[in-house]
Amino acid sequence: MKPPSQRLAYLDWMRGLAAITMLQGHVFHSFLRDDLRKTGPYLASQFVGGMPPAVFLFLLGVTFAFGMDGQERKGADSRGRFIAALKRAGQIFALAFAFRLQMWIVSIDKSPWTDLLRVDVLNTMGFALLCLSAMAVFRTAERIRLCAVLGVLIAAAGPIVSGLDWSGVPPLVKHYLAPDTFYFGFFPWGAFVAFGMCVGSLLRQIERHRVGTAMQWLGGAGVALAFGAWFFANLPYSVYPNVDFWRDSPALIFIKLGVLLVLLSFSYAWNLGLRDGQWSMVRQFGVTSLLVYWVHVELVYGRWFWFFKENLTLPQTVSAAIVVTLLMLGISLLRTNRTAVRAWMRSVSLPAWSGARESAPSEASGD
Repeated sequence: MKPPSQRLAYLDWMRGLAAITMLQGHVFHSFLRDDLRKTGPYLASQFVGGMPPAVFLFLLGVTFAFGMDGQERKGADSRGRFIAALKRAGQIFALAFAFRLQMWIVSIDKSPWTDLLRVDVLNTMGFALLCLSAMAVFRTAERIRLCAVLGVLIAAAGPIVSGLDWSGVPPLVKHYLAPDTFYFGFFPWGAFVAFGMCVGSLLRQIERHRVGTAMQWLGGAGVALAFGAWFFANLPYSVYPNVDFWRDSPALIFIKLGVLLVLLSFSYAWNLGLRDGQWSMVRQFGVTSLLVYWVHVELVYGRWFWFFKENLTLPQTVSAAIVVTLLMLGISLLRTNRTAVRAWMRSVSLPAWSGARESAPSEASGD
């Protein structure tokens, strides 16, 4: 985790908003009673909860592009930048498999070993970075255009890949590549990483005093893109023989991309009012989003609160979402303030230990 001075507040804030949205969506999905899952609150929760994966993938692409640009500014050649990009992809893959291993170990008595290979959003992140690492051989200015084109191609290929015959392909390969309701296949989810790399490269090419203007343009483009994609999605004809809007539709990808651009612009504007060093709860979640993701999945979907699973009323589920959010906030604060916490614990424990030593009876002669 980078020190605060090297982080962009508005990116952390956007990531934190996604983390909070993710928490409520998962709590509703895990704890709400079955008979309440066709009501408005649940549907709204899950609809909004569908955005966080896109946010995380998009921001991963932004920071991935930042890393490539940083290597370029340090004078690294194309080979060096490519190797650095591959290392970053390997780090994300390692985290993904460590996460699956931990989840499997804590439920080893009821989870088959194949759960170790389940394609989660972290796996998709690593795979997308691996596929897009080749963009490191190009200059930052070139990546703006190339990554935009790649994003469009990945999104457009979703229905085509979905329509292929996957009967003879190992399930693991299919889960990494093909659109699926339960997995995060590279088609079309990888498009968000490519679009993020495009925006990240663009931001690195803009002078600092012009970033605000660029954010206004990005926000406006996001509104136009979202409504334009929605319009084309509702046309009575399609260029694809078969397309599922919620699974592989390019229109949904572009609608979400439009929302992402608006959210990015809003996050930038919101954080203009924050003083340097001023604490923000939303940004706090963004700084430790991986920790929040890792811990909450085990709490919400693991066996810790099995008696709540699909058993709560709407008010109880809302209360549970608040409690989980506050608990994750506490864990996040412990993570970012661990040095201060350790110092405080030592200051509390040492005087108590010293007092115990002083009050102990001294040895008498002859004992």
